Amino acid sequence: MDFAFDARTEELRERLLAFMDEYVYPAEPVAAEQRARLASPWDTPAVFGELKAEARRQGLWNLFFVDEHGSPGAGQGSGPGAGLTNLQYAPLAEITGRSPHLAPMATNCAAPDTGNMELLAQFGSEEQRKQWLEPLLAGEIRSAFAMTEPEVASSDATNIETRVERSADGDAYVVTGRKWFISGAMNPDCKVFIVMGKTDPEGADPRRQQSMILVPRDTPGVEVRRAMTVYGFEDHEHGGHAEVVFDGARVPAANLIGEEGAGFAIAQARLGPGRIHHCMRLIGMAERAIELMCRRAISRTAFGKELAAQGVVQNWIADARVTVEQLRLLVLKTAWLMDTVGNRGAHTEIQAIKIATPRAVVGILDQAVQLHGAGGVSQDFPLAELWAAARTLRLADGPDEVHQRSLAHRELKKYAGLR
Repeated sequence: MDFAFDARTEELRERLLAFMDEYVYPAEPVAAEQRARLASPWDTPAVFGELKAEARRQGLWNLFFVDEHGSPGAGQGSGPGAGLTNLQYAPLAEITGRSPHLAPMATNCAAPDTGNMELLAQFGSEEQRKQWLEPLLAGEIRSAFAMTEPEVASSDATNIETRVERSADGDAYVVTGRKWFISGAMNPDCKVFIVMGKTDPEGADPRRQQSMILVPRDTPGVEVRRAMTVYGFEDHEHGGHAEVVFDGARVPAANLIGEEGAGFAIAQARLGPGRIHHCMRLIGMAERAIELMCRRAISRTAFGKELAAQGVVQNWIADARVTVEQLRLLVLKTAWLMDTVGNRGAHTEIQAIKIATPRAVVGILDQAVQLHGAGGVSQDFPLAELWAAARTLRLADGPDEVHQRSLAHRELKKYAGLR
């Protein structure tokens, strides 16, 4: 097996690492200072525009996106994306994960926009791609994906209650329901919601009851009601996580994505790549935590010797390094499988990394917080916010237990005939 990155990946890694050092890390305190002076905390600090312009100038833009709305690897410069395979993109996403609240936005590789762009590219009509995908790829607007609901266990997507009803004249759909933790929706640049709701709630197949539909933010009947906090953080850079109410929001029938009843399948297609992107960035978060642990350990003295000389600290750092190396190999294997046999062929590995990576990275970040003492839970270090983000990813795109259940079923099926 060849574990080396190819020449294209290495070249982009070098450029992206330099971009992080020269622009992104210095922008972290600047973004916080600028946000404190904004009229609304949901407005975008000016430094974000500067970062995006520089990323575009350097060709570090839409790195996640495949060319020609099709297979990855179409080649540099042949379309709106970088033409990278999942395996090529993985180490780049890891680098942006070291500053997850700035770098993905700077390079136009931030969720939920990434998943929405992939969804529109794969399932959207030509008109939908022109109206929404093109400005998303250009970084001119943001978007949100509205699936999770407060009144039902949304880990089972067949439970959702939002209704998407065809109007009597057949020219429109009317959307009614309540969603929450809709990421990015607090950002005023978020101009469209991709909403999952039921068009056939009495249908015999519970996985054919749902459909996806585009609902512009300015549609009458759409109310972004409030921001939901995550362990007290509002995730301003990410665009927040909102409660959104759709009260008879009427949109043209042409806003339906795909066909009626295809919503569940589209959601699964969207979430597959999203899960691996999250895991890639989580590894970058873990690397940032290890770096901060090492810097802290060699700069502080307790009980007569450096923290770096304390056995427990050495154990934390060593175990963190072993864990990250294991996770990275599994994520890269998953990316390679997605490229070679498709998302379905990589189903087991996608679930495995989604179970293992957030759980392990939360543990590494927790030890980094412990090593920093009171500073670790404060705003003076990024660790508390990184921990909250990593902990949330044990729920996002399906909680651990859902993936464990599915993965266990696949394993047990191998032995079902041996009873």
